[in-house]
Amino acid sequence: MKRVDVKCRTDEGVLFDTQVMVNPANTSEWIVFFKKDAGRSFFLVDEAEQVESFSSLNELMVELRALGIKRVEVQL
Repeated sequence: MKRVDVKCRTDEGVLFDTQVMVNPANTSEWIVFFKKDAGRSFFLVDEAEQVESFSSLNELMVELRALGIKRVEVQL
């Protein structure tokens, strides 16, 4: 799911079960996983539909707040 879609949906009041986890392809980076009802799940992706990764957990939290995410589960 792209950032613009996440922001639009959170603005509409949609709540996501948001998880942040270590990127299995590069364990020094973090990725974001959204779970929705009915078993649907999405990664945060860029405009090219590639999974976005973040090197700093702190910077990622700022980004998620800007997208309207209120709760995050971090998996180490």
